[in-house]
Amino acid sequence: MTGRINSIGIIKESRPDESRAPIAPSQVSQIIEQYPGINIFVQPCNKRTFKNEEYEKCGAKIVDNLNYCDLLFGVKEVDVNRLIPNKTYVFFSHTYKLNKETLSNAQGTPGMDKKELLKSILSKNIKLIDYENIRADNGSRYLGFGRFAGIVGCYNTLNLFLLQNNFQPLERAHKINDYERIIKNLSEVRFPNFKLLVTGDGRVNKGVQEVLKFTNIKKVSPKEFVEKNYENPVFCNLDTKDYVIHKTKKPFELKHFIEFPKEYEATTFEYLKESDLYISAHYWDPSSPKIFTKKQIKQFSKLKIIGDVTCDVDGSIPTTIKSTTIEEPNFYLNTETFLETDKTKGDLAIMAVDNLPSELPRDSSTEFGNGIVNEVIPYILNKDDGRILNSTITDEGSFLEKYNYLEDYINS
Repeated sequence: MTGRINSIGIIKESRPDESRAPIAPSQVSQIIEQYPGINIFVQPCNKRTFKNEEYEKCGAKIVDNLNYCDLLFGVKEVDVNRLIPNKTYVFFSHTYKLNKETLSNAQGTPGMDKKELLKSILSKNIKLIDYENIRADNGSRYLGFGRFAGIVGCYNTLNLFLLQNNFQPLERAHKINDYERIIKNLSEVRFPNFKLLVTGDGRVNKGVQEVLKFTNIKKVSPKEFVEKNYENPVFCNLDTKDYVIHKTKKPFELKHFIEFPKEYEATTFEYLKESDLYISAHYWDPSSPKIFTKKQIKQFSKLKIIGDVTCDVDGSIPTTIKSTTIEEPNFYLNTETFLETDKTKGDLAIMAVDNLPSELPRDSSTEFGNGIVNEVIPYILNKDDGRILNSTITDEGSFLEKYNYLEDYINS
């Protein structure tokens, strides 16, 4: 897996409801132009948002067999039976957070056995590079689908509000498959009076707030949100510094919170008591405090709808007892029993789709592919500034030192 890379493959996704692609056809042209010696091969797929013919027109070859490719790009985890030995793969493996304690919080494809995936990668001598850890020195990610998760998550949550309150719901995002049209649809809705709480300050959160700018839902400060009543719909956003506090009341420092999350506790209780809707759009680590507890939910009498864009099952949002699908995005929860129920008996309506960007696959894939072209491929083909090494989980049949803790996980 060392030496010159002559060919790049784009794999057919294993997940049946995944229509995104890591690289768009227009970006195939860019890569070929930038690196004339590189051949690009694409596995044919009928569910991919881009047609096979679009890739062909841009210079790719459509082939079932990617055995001769040196570097393979996908989006989500790869079925172990499809993994080709002795290759370099780049995809979201959703494994780096895993240990014995955090298994229930694992993101990724439902039913995908992460232990089996990692064991197979090691036994097949695969070099695994994970998009999630391709980061700058300050920890920020160079690429991701987060913005579109926020955009679609916000759209779906507001649509759930319309549905729950017997208004005409909007056309589903995945059926429209066009960013401009879903924004136009939302901008034409006059939402009634409510209070919406949003948490986060990263890429996902920016997507949520991007959508809210096109609605009649006005942004207010956290202080105003708690203290004032309004005649029109409002929202407030809590940045990380607003929704957690050090247990000894030390001044907030993001770097310290990231390194020592167990020393912090959530401060969202008073905000959630005032909220009719809540959208979680924050990054969460299993060691971080939960946004609220199961006991506290009973005191949020106004809260009727949660859009969990973060979608960590049994994670920061305890009401997310399962993830949902694009086809069936919502479920209803009895907050006394914490069991799923039907709409008539549920106290809480929850949207928890775990692959939200797949509802706008063309837009989100194109943006993501720009990141691969500009922030990934040059550092694999040319000199690495450390970002690729930092995101390499396995190589030559072993975990890299930074990820050695996964050895305990796969053997647990």
